[in-house]
Amino acid sequence: MTTLLVIAKEPRPGRVKTRLTPPYTPRQAAELAEAALTDTLRTVAATPADRRVLALDGAPGPWLPPGFDVVPQCSGGLDARLADAFAGCEGPTLLIGMDTPQVTPELLDVDFEGCDAWFGPALDGGFWALGLLAPDPELLRGVAMSTPVTGAAQRARLVAAGLRVRDLPLLRDVDTAEDAAAVATLAPGGLFAARLAECAAVRR
Repeated sequence: MTTLLVIAKEPRPGRVKTRLTPPYTPRQAAELAEAALTDTLRTVAATPADRRVLALDGAPGPWLPPGFDVVPQCSGGLDARLADAFAGCEGPTLLIGMDTPQVTPELLDVDFEGCDAWFGPALDGGFWALGLLAPDPELLRGVAMSTPVTGAAQRARLVAAGLRVRDLPLLRDVDTAEDAAAVATLAPGGLFAARLAECAAVRR
């Protein structure tokens, strides 16, 4: 069984994408977060998988497409929440966040034949995807998150465990207004790009 796992926050003003404020208002930042999440979930829904799971901090909204199992995130740091999300999965599992709306089904349709893990590095030093042939929460617990070396530390943890690791392409997370503009140009047909254009028009 192959599982696609998305970890996300409910897009509410003041709780998501706070680094977009300024130049965007908290409500606009939440709208952009919702658009990014919507694009991500649509891509996951279009990718072959036996199970699709959303590990959610908050409550689901109209942005959630059918076909997803929604599970609550546990308390604790991001490493603990990622580990707990993996603990609820069986068999090959690929986890992604809600910060890369430019992702495509082709990127997510990974093959574990000949490898034990897939690693997707992010431009900010983190990672946008992590795939495990056999989900093991201990591979994530204790890794310092949200640092410039988080990705390197997480990948090193996989290698130290003796896993055969393959790398996905480097992608840019949406954290700042500069990131948002750059990512929108990579996926101009998505909801995120459309919503960013609307927010930019309001600011003029």
